[in-house]
Amino acid sequence: MDKSLKIVHLKDRTSDFTFWASKSEIERLQAIEILRQQYINYKKDVQPRLQRVYRIINQTQS
Repeated sequence: MDKSLKIVHLKDRTSDFTFWASKSEIERLQAIEILRQQYINYKKDVQPRLQRVYRIINQTQS
């Protein structure tokens, strides 16, 4: 991922959605992984793994 910086006036900026919509799925996943790694390094008590989430749904038996 190439790093770049562009300074614009506040009124001339584009939305974040249009920026991320222009990126490929791989680039978006790489950006998420970079943010996840930065968070893990910032918070030392966080385990470097994804949290398991599940929901129990009551279903009627037919």
